Amino acid sequence: MSNNKRPLLGLSVGDPGGIGPEITAKALALEEIYGICRPLVIADFELMKDAVRIANVKLGLNRVKEPNEGKYNFGRIDVLDMQNVDISKLLYKTVTKENGKASFEYIKKVIQLAMDGKIDATVTGPINKESINSAGFHYAGHTEIYSDLTKTKDYAMMLADDNFRIVHVSTHVSLHEAINRVKKDRVLRVIHLTYNMLKRLGVDNPRIAVAGLNPHAGEGGLFGTEEIEEITPAIESAKAEGINAIGPLPSDTLFAKAKGGEYDAVVAMYHDQGHVAMKTAGFVYNKDKQWSAVSGVNVTLGLPIIRTSVDHGVAFGKAGEGRANPQSMIQAIKMAAQLAM
Repeated sequence: MSNNKRPLLGLSVGDPGGIGPEITAKALALEEIYGICRPLVIADFELMKDAVRIANVKLGLNRVKEPNEGKYNFGRIDVLDMQNVDISKLLYKTVTKENGKASFEYIKKVIQLAMDGKIDATVTGPINKESINSAGFHYAGHTEIYSDLTKTKDYAMMLADDNFRIVHVSTHVSLHEAINRVKKDRVLRVIHLTYNMLKRLGVDNPRIAVAGLNPHAGEGGLFGTEEIEEITPAIESAKAEGINAIGPLPSDTLFAKAKGGEYDAVVAMYHDQGHVAMKTAGFVYNKDKQWSAVSGVNVTLGLPIIRTSVDHGVAFGKAGEGRANPQSMIQAIKMAAQLAM
């Protein structure tokens, strides 16, 4: 496939002290990745040199200043060198403001490149929220940084593992605030964002299941009235527009049915309702106390640019040791390439 047909993806590696650089190197050690995209790593050059060593992959590095300088051939990672890590002082497994500052700068740069039309999509590695905030950047997470820097007000987080997809009405807020955010307009907006993404992914007449907030979806008002007052009116409005929205449904059985193919996506009411379901399905922690699977992709809906991400954190416990699983990063790259085509 010629270069001009392969989308150009910007990969920000996340916190330098976590597993992001390592899993990026491992993902780019797969020749198949270069068949579907042109990956440009946004990171410190010396950091990526160390990541290649830690990952134990036989790859060279190509330092660039602009995306058009990249070669994008398998065997050599193109790195847009941010020159913001002193490798002699780098601390793996540790929260530091230096690592937080560097990781924020990677995100800011990859967003800028996408907004300027110099890359076709962005893929993000894991950040540490404490490190980011200690560096003076007060955000709850990646999604909030993207919404701020792209000036996007209406957005939502989608977690996806193959055809199992969950979109959230709210994410990084307290449970009390999450309940307060279950309003008709917001639920309807998330249904719209979900519908548009499913259509973009090639799903005809998407089946969108909407979870209830309360146990048993409120049991007719016995356990709460949000389903009656906010969620059902949103679903009815979506149906009036021709969207195949179903619910509100009890979440204790809903996600199992969605995983089995009953629905194309689920609208979850809050962070843990969706995240626990996705990570129970996609993550496997084995008897050796290792993650043998970390499957899943995080996609931000509603942005003017494409953003996919790994669906896990920095994993300080194994950072710098060479045993991090790149599965989620590989999936995130593949989805970004698909959306950018």
